[in-house]
Amino acid sequence: MRYDEDYLNDQFDKLLAKIDSHYAKLTNQIEFADDPIIDNSRFIELMGISTKLAQMWRDNGIISYSQVNNKIFYRKSDIIELLNRHHVKSSIQ
Repeated sequence: MRYDEDYLNDQFDKLLAKIDSHYAKLTNQIEFADDPIIDNSRFIELMGISTKLAQMWRDNGIISYSQVNNKIFYRKSDIIELLNRHHVKSSIQ
């Protein structure tokens, strides 16, 4: 089977776009390696809570967050702080 040059160029461009996308994700992970950023949907999934409860926690100042336009982000350190503040130690030693 033979492919024409336009088809091969298009496939090459698509491959480069995928590589660029993966590189951007990897770079983002490295830049925030010390304090990763988690978006709202991932936070809700990790905590096993509803969207409404996450909103209530933000409104009541229970969890710190950042908002860029309509997108909500949490720092890993803020999630750990939330868990530490509400940690109940076992009475069994």
